[in-house]
Amino acid sequence: MLEPIQRIPRYEMLLKDYLKKLSPESPDWNDAKKSLEIISTAASHSNSAIRKMENLKKLLEIYEMLGEEEDIVNPSNELIKEGQILKLAARNTSAQERYLFLFNNMLLYCVPRFSLVGSKFTVRTRVGIDGMKVVETHNEEYPHTFQVSGKERTLELQASSEQDKEEWIKALQESIDAFHQRHETFRNAIAKDNDIHLEVSTAELGKRAPRWIRDNEVTMCMKCKEPFNALTRRRHHCRACGHVVCWKCSDYKAQLEYDGGRLNKVCKDCYQIISGFTDSEEKKRKGILEIESAEVSGNSEVCSFLQYMEKSKPWQKIWCVIPKQDPLVLYMYGAPQDVRAQATIPLLGYIVDDMPKSADLPHSFKLTQSKSVHSFAADSEELKQKWLKVILLAVTGETPDGPSEHLDTPNNLPGPKRKSEC
Repeated sequence: MLEPIQRIPRYEMLLKDYLKKLSPESPDWNDAKKSLEIISTAASHSNSAIRKMENLKKLLEIYEMLGEEEDIVNPSNELIKEGQILKLAARNTSAQERYLFLFNNMLLYCVPRFSLVGSKFTVRTRVGIDGMKVVETHNEEYPHTFQVSGKERTLELQASSEQDKEEWIKALQESIDAFHQRHETFRNAIAKDNDIHLEVSTAELGKRAPRWIRDNEVTMCMKCKEPFNALTRRRHHCRACGHVVCWKCSDYKAQLEYDGGRLNKVCKDCYQIISGFTDSEEKKRKGILEIESAEVSGNSEVCSFLQYMEKSKPWQKIWCVIPKQDPLVLYMYGAPQDVRAQATIPLLGYIVDDMPKSADLPHSFKLTQSKSVHSFAADSEELKQKWLKVILLAVTGETPDGPSEHLDTPNNLPGPKRKSEC
């Protein structure tokens, strides 16, 4: 059976050896060279046909694995990569086992089926390569994560290792680039949007599935800023922008193009944009507490989770930020995506005590000024020193870039001393 297939490359090798030993002045030189070109072309066509047959065979195998329900057996379809992956849930940080099939024109997001006979996977979502974006993400609890955003759905995935993540990102990006090279009409649109954004832009609202902000990343409604609770103010997701909002702020419905024009629950802002409704009320000027956490965390001197205690109250875990635009103020949020700070501490004039008072919290430090006492504890000594480096400058009116411009006469102010135990 293999003899006819092996004959063509064998002829090619024989002709190459024949030309090496044949003199260029020989009358057979031109005919032998032309014969080699013809047989090389035939060998190339033969190899291409073999690859197509192998690809078609693989497509048939996948077709059976999917329960013969997905129409993927097509000569234009080419399997690029497949493998197991973990999917991070949109509402929480639980990881679920999934399986991906990446083709040259689509990504099949599948759920394994534990069955001895029949199909092995169920297709949950088919995401087209057209309009797809892939970006590396950073999650403190789950390493090796990346995000795939398509018109149909946005997925946050976790690979088994850093190498596996890089291979998936490379395969996805190469498939996206190859798709757009084959479809030149999309090149201009891609050139205008080189930067990959995690959030859906205003122009894409309703046209692209958003990335949902997880429930545990916020403690208050991202629109009205009212705190959530388990009874009267529960969490809901806007299907257009992915923000976590309360029931009052999600009491709107709009037709979303990515969901086939069906009505979906959206927030007030997205409803106004999608429906064209304009609010006549002027936007209120943001107060100091209404600065969004994500806005300052992305451009900060230091930010992280810290344990916090005020006076004799119990310890609580909060998200702390000292922004570069306001380096003398410590902002405290309930979670990294909150749109309103719970409290702020103007650091100027505070006394810093970096000696831990409890063996249970060895990486703690304290800020005191008159009757105000704020205790903090970091997860490690390295993180503690990172915070102290910035705070010790801020309490004297200085910043990492030099003296603060907020002070007119910083030399006349009483400089706080770093407290230590004897």
